Amino acid sequence: DLVLKLRTFSRLDEGELKFVKIEESIEAVITLLQHRLQDRIRLTRKYGAIKVVACYPGPLNQVIMNVLSNAIDAIEGKGEITIATGKDDSMLFIAITDTGKGIPAAIRERIFEPFYTTKPVGQGTGLGLSISYGIIQRHKGVLAVQSEEGKGTTVIIRIPLNPGGTKDHG
Repeated sequence: DLVLKLRTFSRLDEGELKFVKIEESIEAVITLLQHRLQDRIRLTRKYGAIKVVACYPGPLNQVIMNVLSNAIDAIEGKGEITIATGKDDSMLFIAITDTGKGIPAAIRERIFEPFYTTKPVGQGTGLGLSISYGIIQRHKGVLAVQSEEGKGTTVIIRIPLNPGGTKDHG
Protein backbone atom coordinates (compact mmCIF):
# COMPACT_ATOMS: atom_id res chain seq x y z
CA ASP A 1 0.00 0.00 0.00
CA LEU A 2 2.80 2.41 0.88
CA VAL A 3 4.56 1.78 -2.46
CA LEU A 4 1.32 2.49 -4.34
CA LYS A 5 0.82 5.71 -2.36
CA LEU A 6 4.42 6.74 -3.11
CA ARG A 7 3.81 6.17 -6.82
CA THR A 8 0.60 8.19 -6.66
CA PHE A 9 2.38 10.97 -4.80
CA SER A 10 5.47 11.24 -6.98
CA ARG A 11 4.03 10.95 -10.50
CA LEU A 12 7.47 11.98 -11.74
CA ASP A 13 6.65 10.97 -15.30
CA GLU A 14 3.72 13.35 -15.53
CA GLY A 15 4.89 16.81 -16.57
CA GLU A 16 1.74 17.56 -18.52
CA LEU A 17 -1.89 18.09 -17.59
CA LYS A 18 -3.51 14.80 -16.61
CA PHE A 19 -6.87 13.87 -15.19
CA VAL A 20 -6.46 12.56 -11.65
CA LYS A 21 -8.74 11.47 -8.85
CA ILE A 22 -8.16 14.26 -6.37
CA GLU A 23 -9.09 12.17 -3.32
CA GLU A 24 -6.45 9.56 -4.27
CA SER A 25 -3.82 12.30 -4.45
CA ILE A 26 -4.77 13.69 -1.05
CA GLU A 27 -4.88 10.23 0.51
CA ALA A 28 -1.40 9.46 -0.85
CA VAL A 29 -0.05 12.57 0.88
CA ILE A 30 -1.87 11.69 4.12
CA THR A 31 -0.32 8.22 4.07
CA LEU A 32 3.15 9.70 3.71
CA LEU A 33 2.57 12.09 6.63
CA GLN A 34 0.60 9.70 8.86
CA HIS A 35 3.55 9.13 11.19
CA ARG A 36 3.58 12.86 12.01
CA LEU A 37 -0.12 12.92 12.95
CA GLN A 38 0.21 10.08 15.47
CA ASP A 39 -2.44 10.22 18.17
CA ARG A 40 -2.19 13.96 18.71
CA ILE A 41 -3.84 15.31 15.55
CA ARG A 42 -7.31 14.27 14.45
CA LEU A 43 -7.79 14.39 10.68
CA THR A 44 -11.24 15.10 9.26
CA ARG A 45 -12.02 14.65 5.58
CA LYS A 46 -14.88 16.52 3.89
CA TYR A 47 -14.64 15.53 0.25
CA GLY A 48 -17.09 17.17 -2.14
CA ALA A 49 -18.71 16.01 -5.35
CA ILE A 50 -15.74 16.83 -7.61
CA LYS A 51 -13.72 13.63 -7.98
CA VAL A 52 -11.52 14.22 -11.03
CA VAL A 53 -9.49 17.27 -12.00
CA ALA A 54 -7.02 18.11 -14.77
CA CYS A 55 -3.72 19.14 -13.18
CA TYR A 56 0.01 18.61 -13.07
CA PRO A 57 -0.23 15.69 -10.61
CA GLY A 58 3.27 15.56 -9.10
CA PRO A 59 3.54 19.32 -8.48
CA LEU A 60 -0.02 19.52 -7.10
CA ASN A 61 0.79 16.67 -4.71
CA GLN A 62 3.85 18.65 -3.60
CA VAL A 63 1.63 21.64 -2.80
CA ILE A 64 -0.74 19.47 -0.75
CA MET A 65 2.27 17.95 1.05
CA ASN A 66 3.77 21.39 1.84
CA VAL A 67 0.49 22.82 3.13
CA LEU A 68 -0.39 19.74 5.19
CA SER A 69 3.15 19.62 6.66
CA ASN A 70 2.85 23.27 7.70
CA ALA A 71 -0.54 22.54 9.30
CA ILE A 72 0.99 19.69 11.31
CA ASP A 73 3.92 21.90 12.35
CA ALA A 74 1.53 24.66 13.50
CA ILE A 75 -0.19 22.40 16.03
CA GLU A 76 1.57 22.17 19.37
CA GLY A 77 0.11 19.34 21.41
CA LYS A 78 -3.31 18.04 20.39
CA GLY A 79 -5.32 19.52 17.54
CA GLU A 80 -7.32 18.93 14.40
CA ILE A 81 -6.80 19.30 10.68
CA THR A 82 -9.72 19.35 8.26
CA ILE A 83 -9.26 18.75 4.54
CA ALA A 84 -12.22 19.78 2.40
CA THR A 85 -12.67 19.68 -1.36
CA GLY A 86 -15.37 21.11 -3.55
CA LYS A 87 -16.33 23.36 -6.42
CA ASP A 88 -16.23 27.13 -6.23
CA ASP A 89 -17.49 28.62 -9.51
CA SER A 90 -15.31 26.94 -12.17
CA MET A 91 -12.56 26.07 -9.70
CA LEU A 92 -11.72 23.02 -7.62
CA PHE A 93 -10.84 24.01 -4.09
CA ILE A 94 -8.85 22.13 -1.52
CA ALA A 95 -9.08 23.79 1.89
CA ILE A 96 -6.73 22.63 4.63
CA THR A 97 -7.64 24.02 8.06
CA ASP A 98 -5.65 23.55 11.25
CA THR A 99 -6.28 24.43 14.88
CA GLY A 100 -2.68 25.56 15.31
CA LYS A 101 -1.21 28.80 16.53
CA GLY A 102 -2.17 30.85 13.47
CA ILE A 103 0.00 33.27 11.52
CA PRO A 104 0.68 36.66 13.16
CA ALA A 105 -0.75 39.53 11.11
CA ALA A 106 2.67 41.21 10.99
CA ILE A 107 4.17 38.40 8.87
CA ARG A 108 1.20 37.24 6.74
CA GLU A 109 2.38 39.31 3.78
CA ARG A 110 5.75 37.53 3.78
CA ILE A 111 4.75 33.85 3.91
CA PHE A 112 5.09 33.32 0.15
CA GLU A 113 8.56 34.92 -0.01
CA PRO A 114 11.39 32.52 -0.85
CA PHE A 115 13.50 31.57 2.18
CA TYR A 116 11.14 33.24 4.67
CA THR A 117 10.47 30.89 7.59
CA THR A 118 9.32 31.14 11.19
CA LYS A 119 10.82 27.74 12.01
CA PRO A 120 14.04 27.37 13.99
CA VAL A 121 17.33 27.08 12.09
CA GLY A 122 17.66 23.62 10.60
CA GLN A 123 13.92 22.89 10.65
CA GLY A 124 12.65 24.74 7.60
CA THR A 125 14.00 26.18 4.37
CA GLY A 126 11.32 28.79 3.81
CA LEU A 127 10.70 27.41 0.34
CA GLY A 128 7.54 25.31 0.80
CA LEU A 129 4.93 28.02 0.38
CA SER A 130 7.01 29.92 -2.18
CA ILE A 131 7.30 26.83 -4.38
CA SER A 132 3.64 26.00 -3.79
CA TYR A 133 2.61 29.50 -4.86
CA GLY A 134 4.51 29.10 -8.14
CA ILE A 135 3.00 25.67 -8.79
CA ILE A 136 -0.54 26.97 -8.28
CA GLN A 137 0.20 29.94 -10.57
CA ARG A 138 1.33 27.42 -13.23
CA HIS A 139 -2.09 25.78 -12.82
CA LYS A 140 -3.66 29.25 -13.37
CA GLY A 141 -5.02 28.99 -9.87
CA VAL A 142 -4.89 30.84 -6.57
CA LEU A 143 -3.29 30.01 -3.23
CA ALA A 144 -4.96 31.93 -0.39
CA VAL A 145 -4.43 31.99 3.36
CA GLN A 146 -6.86 32.93 6.11
CA SER A 147 -5.47 32.95 9.62
CA GLU A 148 -6.28 34.16 13.09
CA GLU A 149 -3.53 34.21 15.64
CA GLY A 150 -4.19 31.70 18.41
CA LYS A 151 -7.07 30.05 16.51
CA GLY A 152 -5.58 28.45 13.40
CA THR A 153 -5.11 28.78 9.68
CA THR A 154 -6.92 27.77 6.50
CA VAL A 155 -4.96 27.46 3.27
CA ILE A 156 -7.16 27.32 0.19
CA ILE A 157 -5.80 25.88 -3.04
CA ARG A 158 -7.93 26.75 -6.08
CA ILE A 159 -7.28 25.44 -9.57
CA PRO A 160 -9.48 25.57 -12.68
CA LEU A 161 -11.70 22.54 -13.18
CA ASN A 162 -11.39 22.86 -16.93
CA PRO A 163 -7.98 24.37 -17.78
CA GLY A 164 -7.61 25.23 -21.43
CA GLY A 165 -11.03 23.82 -22.29
CA THR A 166 -10.10 20.18 -21.69
CA LYS A 167 -12.93 17.68 -21.87
CA ASP A 168 -14.57 17.14 -18.48
CA HIS A 169 -13.99 13.70 -16.96
CA GLY A 170 -15.87 13.92 -13.72
